[in-house]
Amino acid sequence: MGTTDEWKRIAMPDPASAEGPGMLHLWQGAWIAAMAVGVVTWGLILYAVFRFRRRSEDEIPVQTRYNLPIEIFYTVAPIMMVIVFFFFTVQEQDKFIRDVKNPDQTITAVGQQWSWTFNYNYDAGYDHFKGREVGGPVVYDSGTPANPPTLWLVKDKSVEVHLYSPDVIHSFWVPSFLFKMDVFPGRDNHYTFTPTRLGTFEGRCAELCGVYHSRMLFKVKVVDQAAYDAHLSALEKAGNTGPALGDSDVNKEAGLEQNGASE
Repeated sequence: MGTTDEWKRIAMPDPASAEGPGMLHLWQGAWIAAMAVGVVTWGLILYAVFRFRRRSEDEIPVQTRYNLPIEIFYTVAPIMMVIVFFFFTVQEQDKFIRDVKNPDQTITAVGQQWSWTFNYNYDAGYDHFKGREVGGPVVYDSGTPANPPTLWLVKDKSVEVHLYSPDVIHSFWVPSFLFKMDVFPGRDNHYTFTPTRLGTFEGRCAELCGVYHSRMLFKVKVVDQAAYDAHLSALEKAGNTGPALGDSDVNKEAGLEQNGASE
């Protein structure tokens, strides 16, 4: 059954966010369109190979200088395909990047070489959110390459993720949510989604950001509201009060030394 589902999803993860199914359908539609184009193209090639094959040594085929209908077709058809793909891509992308006035959670994810810091109830003070009360204590959790951090979210609650980098370009990606976004220094990239399944999911940096890029991992734990509140309370009691934006707040080298990779 699992293998059958994977074939239906064309190797995409089972969506774990409210916006994920739309992105999955876009992926499936793109593959169906690509396979249809492939079938037609290879069909025409094979037809020409057999239908117009050389039948004798002295046979000379009809010399055609141009064919206006065919030239118009192979110019217009790809343009129409690109327009259709663009329309549906923008339609699904807008579901993630839309601004939400009152999200249930606000997270600022800091990507630094080579780990992550997650600030809860903090929007980094960007101008377009000035004056908005986020609510709750600003606490954070951070990790190292040897001890990846965990981002806690609440099932069926919308979360607005702000992305911040103090060094180079990174990319925040949780495959099961079927969306990723680059983390640019000096730019407020942000998007909103709603987790729909309890459990623990893998996350990673999807932008080559340096020598230990492959170890820039994290986990996402989707829990109920009570467990989430308890976790934030534990961070506050432990002294993890923020905001923490990467530079001096996270020991970037400790995780590498623990695995003997400091060289």
